[in-house]
Amino acid sequence: MTIQMRLAQAAALTLAGVISIASPVSANDMNAIAVAGDRAYPESIAAASDGTLYVSSLASGGIFRIKPGASTSEEWIKPGAFDTRSTFGVLVNDKTGELLVCSNDASGIGVPGPSEVKGSHLKAFDLASGEGKWSVKLPKDGSICNDAAIANDGSIYVTNTSSPQILKLKPGAKEFEVWLESEEFNQPKEGAGLDGIAIGTDGNLYLNTYTNAELYRVEVKDGSPGKITKLKPSRALQFADGLRPVDGENTFIMAEGSGSIDRVTIKGDTAEIETIKDGFSGPTSVALVNGAYYVTEGQLPHLFDPKAGPPKLPFQVTKVPAKN
Repeated sequence: MTIQMRLAQAAALTLAGVISIASPVSANDMNAIAVAGDRAYPESIAAASDGTLYVSSLASGGIFRIKPGASTSEEWIKPGAFDTRSTFGVLVNDKTGELLVCSNDASGIGVPGPSEVKGSHLKAFDLASGEGKWSVKLPKDGSICNDAAIANDGSIYVTNTSSPQILKLKPGAKEFEVWLESEEFNQPKEGAGLDGIAIGTDGNLYLNTYTNAELYRVEVKDGSPGKITKLKPSRALQFADGLRPVDGENTFIMAEGSGSIDRVTIKGDTAEIETIKDGFSGPTSVALVNGAYYVTEGQLPHLFDPKAGPPKLPFQVTKVPAKN
């Protein structure tokens, strides 16, 4: 997900009618899990191995937790705790028992969030206690920590939405290294760049971009970046957001801000896009747990465009049973 130029993007989406601003998805084959608060605007979702879900918040900050089988969320990390601001990408590290959280100062686009901490950080919280464990700041001023992926050796890769950068944090390191920065990622002059990031079954990195809605593969050779390949999708994408690996060779799920969640299967230099479900109100991320997709409906036009009016409350995570 993204924040730079969100106001312009949200207004464009609203005017174009590609994001529904009427109400979140509601259907007999789906269930809504309430996310409390009139400023929740859920941004990302991640699942632990036991089925517990964790949801971030662009406007209010903090982290919500949804226990397996629950019909509503609970506040797990209070807004501003451990010097967090607006919370973006979240990712569970089951090996270390941690939740990784991207925390950003979004005040520049009119979303002050909690606390007064400057800059962009990746933070880790203990899954058992909820206590903050460590925090590492992104090195470049104006960076936006968007989302993360964890390699087998424990290294963490992070997308910087405001620059065409992939950052890397080695196990035990106190600082990020700029693992890869390249004009090939087609950073837009206005809008948001790199967004979702995931590691494929081939060990390579796969990424999407938000404004340009493009897909990329970066070869990983002994922990170092190799060839960058722009992948050809089987259909055009709109506002690609979030990326999570699922069972299947180089197979992922992602959200499109225009209203759908998709399955993405990489075959050579082609990405086959299968729409799983559409009609969501600004989906920002998706997780697959025990045969069901859980979708955060961000309703972001209501945050950035006054003409959109108030959001439909309560905010929600929508459960969509996977088809057999």
